[in-house]
Amino acid sequence: MACIIAEDRRRGRGAVSNATGRFEVETREIVDDGWESAADLPPLSVEITREAAKSIIARNTSPDLPFDRSINPYRGCEHGCIYCFARPSHAYLGLSPGLDFETKLTVKPGAADLLRKTLDKPDYTPAPIALGANTDPYQPIEREHGTTRQIVEVLLAYSHPFAITTKSALVTRDLDLLREAADLGIVRVAMSVTTLDHRLSRAMEPRCSAPHARFRAMERLAGAGVPVMAMTAPMIPALNDHEMEKLLETARDAGATSAGYVALRLPREIATLFREWLEEHYPDRAARILGHIRTMHGGKDYDAQWGKRMTGTGPYAQLMAMRFKKAVARLGLQQGRMGQRCDLFRRPPCLGDQLDLFAVG
Repeated sequence: MACIIAEDRRRGRGAVSNATGRFEVETREIVDDGWESAADLPPLSVEITREAAKSIIARNTSPDLPFDRSINPYRGCEHGCIYCFARPSHAYLGLSPGLDFETKLTVKPGAADLLRKTLDKPDYTPAPIALGANTDPYQPIEREHGTTRQIVEVLLAYSHPFAITTKSALVTRDLDLLREAADLGIVRVAMSVTTLDHRLSRAMEPRCSAPHARFRAMERLAGAGVPVMAMTAPMIPALNDHEMEKLLETARDAGATSAGYVALRLPREIATLFREWLEEHYPDRAARILGHIRTMHGGKDYDAQWGKRMTGTGPYAQLMAMRFKKAVARLGLQQGRMGQRCDLFRRPPCLGDQLDLFAVG
């Protein structure tokens, strides 16, 4: 395994390596020369870069997704989920999809203003915006920067439909806004839950909220009238997929009314990163897990075809889909997306608008 970083430097992180991004001309690797030259390197810490973004809404035409637009307040994610499909995107920044993805983060401080300008355009047509389509909008740096809350405030001011996907209990900090949005029928929150095993969660998604904290957050959201969806994602054969039914049942008991699932996918660098992680944390079943994954993707680590990449193919994938379908039916959960109203969208009046001439002082 190349580019493995010493354990004491990456404690509390998901990836075990930090290979140079695929677009870089030069490849760099930390190597101990035998004189303990790497012994004094400090633990990896979070570095934050501010981005002066020119646009904020990303568009997609994927038939596998229930939305055509999304907002990502941050690039990179401190949660450090080893399976995160967004990791390869860090290579476009000249960084590693490995540990750089978890420690070199980008904030978009002008996101709310950009969103407001976009929604004010006369030709803008509303449709649900997904927050958390790439990286988690409620990752730890949101506590300090509050970019996601500012975005939610704008969406609420315009009565614009939106959906949040997160693995963080921090979402309940914004319960005041989400309750108001829920009263209008313009919001849903999907809580991603992967395991009830705290040890597995700590290894696989080291800086996410603990499993019990996520379910408690679901209870608070549901108690406030916010529609909650349980996303069992990703389901990894021979590692956590046996928990699917229990996860769905626990989520239903916590107030979830809808559910979805995604099978593990390993595009680009994630295949290597996940293999390295398995060999360190679960060497006794790494070969079996990887073997099952390949049977779900036509003998490859990953098959990117539309309609197949999220669920896989073959007997194991079919069994997983059947188990999910039966579980949601037994538990009385809706399968898939939850609708949000688009007909309430309005542009709030701004200071200086013509109507202000008639305001009573």
